[in-house]
Amino acid sequence: MGGVLVELGPLDQLLGVAMPPEEFWPRWLGSPAVRAYERGTCDTIAFTRSLAAELDLPLSPDDLTDRFRGFTRGLYPGAAELVREVAAHGVATGVLSNTNALHWDHQIDGEILRSLFDHEFLSYRLGLVKPDRELFEAVVATLGLNPVEILVLDDNELNVAGARAAGLEADHTRGVPEARRALHRRGLLAGRGPLRAG
Repeated sequence: MGGVLVELGPLDQLLGVAMPPEEFWPRWLGSPAVRAYERGTCDTIAFTRSLAAELDLPLSPDDLTDRFRGFTRGLYPGAAELVREVAAHGVATGVLSNTNALHWDHQIDGEILRSLFDHEFLSYRLGLVKPDRELFEAVVATLGLNPVEILVLDDNELNVAGARAAGLEADHTRGVPEARRALHRRGLLAGRGPLRAG
């Protein structure tokens, strides 16, 4: 969702410190505070307090909460249309996201976003997070498909690697144009054949 269909704010604005993406994402995905929050096992106050202490951030928990709330910026132009094109091609669509109640319930364009998908796999509801294999296995089990019949588009290389390790098809894409190109290559837009197992 984030970084593919939904625009995210600058990382330095989120944490109040400059950190290159190659340093930020491994720390973020491996953070005990982030993992607990996005697995739905703690509330926002506990999360921001833990994260500020864990990363030694120069922010109060309230400031961090405000920054975190504003991290998602709404759907990229053309995002909703792209998902609808895939659905019109006869392909089931789903959102698979490391997210939390704060972002999901208060998402800019949230009503549109929630109307787009046949399936919702949200980390805070499942109690599982990417890039852990267990999350991808839960998706496969719920859908009752062969893993290679499922395509994951993700803006994070670690999550792409996790999906592939679990046997799913996965492409690293950022934004709508890259996602559209990946879907065309896979034959998941009008004018091309559907994705096939094997």
